[in-house]
Amino acid sequence: MRKRKICVITGTRAEYGNLRWLLEGIDADPELELQIIVTGMHLSPYYGNTYKEIELDGFTIDQKVEILLSSDTPSALSKSTGLGVIGFGDAFASLKPDIIAVLGDRYEILAACISATFARIPIAHYHGGEATEGLIDEPIRHSITKMSHIHFVAAKKYQERVVQMGEAPQTVHLVGGMGVDSITRLQLLRKSDLERQLGFRFGEKNLIITFHPVTLEDSTAATQFNNLLDALTELMDYKFIFTKPNSDTEGHQISTLIDRFVEQNSNRSISFVSMGQLKYLSALQYVDAVVGNSSSGLAEAPTFKIGSINIGDRQRGRLKAESVIDCDPTVTAIKTAFKKLSSPDFQQRLKCVINPYGPPGACEKSIEILKSVNLSTILKKKFYDINSLT
Repeated sequence: MRKRKICVITGTRAEYGNLRWLLEGIDADPELELQIIVTGMHLSPYYGNTYKEIELDGFTIDQKVEILLSSDTPSALSKSTGLGVIGFGDAFASLKPDIIAVLGDRYEILAACISATFARIPIAHYHGGEATEGLIDEPIRHSITKMSHIHFVAAKKYQERVVQMGEAPQTVHLVGGMGVDSITRLQLLRKSDLERQLGFRFGEKNLIITFHPVTLEDSTAATQFNNLLDALTELMDYKFIFTKPNSDTEGHQISTLIDRFVEQNSNRSISFVSMGQLKYLSALQYVDAVVGNSSSGLAEAPTFKIGSINIGDRQRGRLKAESVIDCDPTVTAIKTAFKKLSSPDFQQRLKCVINPYGPPGACEKSIEILKSVNLSTILKKKFYDINSLT
């Protein structure tokens, strides 16, 4: 019997971290053939050529689709998306996958799904139905949902939202968050080993800081990040680990500000273009909070029973655990958030936090569906009208 070919596409370090165990599961299944396409930041020297991490994990990359340009302007991202449509079209013609599997909401993945739609290849989409109301990712994610045929969602609310968008309920599968699988499967590093690999000694109090541009706002990245840095300068008893932003508009501005801050505070701060999943998740064991506006503060940090300070609108609309402190991107609001983080009452409540993205198991559940779903008529979708049911 011919193996079903599942082509997994990844364009960023964080996305690959969430997909890694899916790749392992597909590769180990005798009924499936794994194909991997890497694109975007993975192929950029500026972002660390992280495709090498995929290869070091033992995977074979079948195709590389070059789309990332040196600029992070809106016109550059449009050109990158166009290049992606062309490149993925050629890759799919060569690999002829039965299903492509994609995660999230970035422009690289949009390009892949446009090409797959033209090539009449079924699309399996992870983490649909979520909301990030401050980002261009929001309409991209929902566009991918409408192009997709198999939906793997992280929470019941997101399942309901995908159905509300006209997707048939039998195609929308509640499997949980992909990031939770990584936390439970990885052998996380001991503090001494992590410190040696990072070249950084943890202090009594520590923060991981990741701040991305809010892409539906114009020219706010530098101002908002400077406000965060102003608040950090008063935390004299903390040490800081910065991870640099993705290839979003205005991302280079934030990276430059990080470099300047770390240079001026080299005794208590360090920065990374990419920590890698193992070191990043291991670090979450030894920090007091995740600060900024990364999705990891919502999806992974609650599992470690640590706080998250979520600044601004980038993650507005997403489900959040009680460990998440929302604040405006002003110096005063950020300082107030830090005061709440350190309060005895909040620290006590962290011990009982439940991650809304569920227990592990998303990979196993979704692989069984990828193996068994009937592909003979899957491309001919019918709009599921919830109003006709009332």
